[in-house]
Amino acid sequence: MAVKIRLARHGKKNFSYFHIVVADSRSPRDGRFIERIGSYNPNTDPATIELNSEKALDWLMKGAQPTETCRRILSYKGVLLRKHLQEGIRKGAITQEVADQRWNSWYEAKEAKIAQKMSNLELEGRSSRKNALEAEAKVNAARAEELAKKKAAEEAAKKAAEAKAADEVSEPEASATIENEGSSEASEQ
Repeated sequence: MAVKIRLARHGKKNFSYFHIVVADSRSPRDGRFIERIGSYNPNTDPATIELNSEKALDWLMKGAQPTETCRRILSYKGVLLRKHLQEGIRKGAITQEVADQRWNSWYEAKEAKIAQKMSNLELEGRSSRKNALEAEAKVNAARAEELAKKKAAEEAAKKAAEAKAADEVSEPEASATIENEGSSEASEQ
């Protein structure tokens, strides 16, 4: 029986997550499995990987073959490095202390790299929100300026209309006054 370490798909359409399982290669993708050793959620940034590395290492040492995606996940979590170091110990090439030292140095470097990525993502998120707020403030200022110009133009048009109406009202009165004066002069003669 060929044993594989592979992914079993779960979740809804366009938002899937995966269980990392050890299964017979002849069983269906989401069917029977021997043991569940972790989960993988690619929907987060960075992807969330929960893995029982001891069980994964145990299955690798027994001869289980990971699929390409699972191989990348196991490599990312350092399980393949631990397998490599364990094989070196078994062959007598290195001692357990040297293997532990190499593993710890690799693990610390990996954790630092992940922490750096998380901080970069947080800074990018903050800067993108800040840029969006600045752009929105510029747009709001431009709109307010346009509204102020439009309101000033409306006020000027309103004042001009009132002045014109006042002039039209005063002109007939003036002409009526002139006519009245002219008619009074004519009656005096």
